[in-house]
Amino acid sequence: MENIIMKNNIETFNELINLSDYSFVNNLNSDPDAKFNEENKSPREVFCGHYVLVSPTAIKEPIYISHSINFFKELGFSENLIKSDDFIKLFSGDMSNIDNLRQNKGWATGYALSIYGREYYSQCPFQTGNGYGDGRAISVLEAVINGKRWEFQLKGAGKTPYCRGADGRAVLRSSVREFLAQEHIYALGISTSRSLTLFTSKKEQVTRPWFRDNSYSMDPEVMIEEDVAITTRVASSFIRVGQLELFGRRARKNEHKNALKELEMIVLHLIDREYSEVINQNLDLEEKIILLANEFQNRLTSMVANWIRVGYCQGNFNSDNCAAGGFTLDYGPFGFIEMFDPKYQSWTGGGMHFSFFNQPVAAQKNFKSFCSALKPLLNSNKEALEELEKIENNFANIMQDKMENIWASKLGLENFDFELFEELINLMIDTKVDYTIFFRELSNITDDISSLEKSFYGSLKDENIKLRWNNWLEIWKSQINVNDDESKQKLSNQMKLTNPKYSLREWHLVLAYQEAQEGNYEPVNELQEIMTKPYEEQTKEIEEKYYIKKPTDFFGIAGISHVSCSS
Repeated sequence: MENIIMKNNIETFNELINLSDYSFVNNLNSDPDAKFNEENKSPREVFCGHYVLVSPTAIKEPIYISHSINFFKELGFSENLIKSDDFIKLFSGDMSNIDNLRQNKGWATGYALSIYGREYYSQCPFQTGNGYGDGRAISVLEAVINGKRWEFQLKGAGKTPYCRGADGRAVLRSSVREFLAQEHIYALGISTSRSLTLFTSKKEQVTRPWFRDNSYSMDPEVMIEEDVAITTRVASSFIRVGQLELFGRRARKNEHKNALKELEMIVLHLIDREYSEVINQNLDLEEKIILLANEFQNRLTSMVANWIRVGYCQGNFNSDNCAAGGFTLDYGPFGFIEMFDPKYQSWTGGGMHFSFFNQPVAAQKNFKSFCSALKPLLNSNKEALEELEKIENNFANIMQDKMENIWASKLGLENFDFELFEELINLMIDTKVDYTIFFRELSNITDDISSLEKSFYGSLKDENIKLRWNNWLEIWKSQINVNDDESKQKLSNQMKLTNPKYSLREWHLVLAYQEAQEGNYEPVNELQEIMTKPYEEQTKEIEEKYYIKKPTDFFGIAGISHVSCSS
């Protein structure tokens, strides 16, 4: 007889709270100095402990914008929850007036910072690294729902000891972007944190650097007032590579008497939260660490290969923006590529090291930081250290295999062909093609170049390039083994499951957050509806509006073609 798992439907806020189970704060160490620092909302050094208890700062008179319809369904949440006063309070930052919470404070965590594999301390106001961490992200709930543990974190929830003097807020602009992007990436089939709710307020504004209208500047030019917002992101945990680094560094430098023990605790907690299905809890610590490194490497390489598959560029792939569970986290200056450029990078401060085609190398740097953080736990076991280093040194090979498989899949090939791929990349650059539209049109297995021209930003006047395209198509067709209409349709369907039709373009996001600023939330909800079905053929009206190339007028425009990190 089959085991049938009954899915609980959560109709009320009380039913949700009854599922709360706070493994992070119950199993790990709190900052012992928190009790001497009143509300813990001022910048200070945190020397030890895995978290600081801190209450979020509620936004005043919260206005509901949206919630993830798909994620609500997956969690079994009733749509009525969004009308519950306590639900609204919790997810707009007000924990003070909710009677039945089992944990009436949130928690923020510290982490270290490595940029492209290099440790930094200068970002910390104390120049020690002890002030760097969740400056405006506060977790407020952990619950086991239908057998799966979830952590609910408010972004823009106010100051913490890690705020480094900032205001602890997120603005509506960046919150709309993150809310939509998380659900889009999930719908694209890539592991990610999820979006739950999005609230704003007209009663509180903050000042941010931004660009003038229709500016071509690479640097923000003016300070603007923006409405605040809180978006709730949800994940199996929010442990980052940077977090392990912090505890690894403290253990390496023997910064306090419990430093090595606290590193062991956070590593074992990570395994419990993210890897319990593949790592047996009865194994020795050294065995667990080797399995952890292998599995994280597998997840990280798969994630980055899939980013490139769908045209996503993280923009700021520091170690603190790299989830140790191997999923996409922290949608700051991200972007989806439009006109293909291997060096594409939407963030003006990101540099080539975080550019589109360099993401595999950036991932390798983060993996090196991850392994370095684990090494103090293996210092007494030479064989385990050597095994870890072997895994670390094999990263590039694993990444290369994943990338070759992704490109073969995008092209409908059984085996990767480097020469075919290299000529395609050169043609895409020379012709200036739209990345998403090109691969989607190629998925129709066209007979000639005409249908691909829909993706070209310029007209195809150069006879030499035309000839190169025709030659490329001829070689490609000889490799895809399509002999009849049936096999052609089968391969086309398969390629369309790899190559999405819709991607979240920045100029659509700009319209959505500009309208939201004026109190019109319909574009946000429309984008959620469309971008959570990215592989589907949708209506002709949607196709004409969203399956189109970037308008010429938007090229080079600040805030559309490139963004700053002011959120």
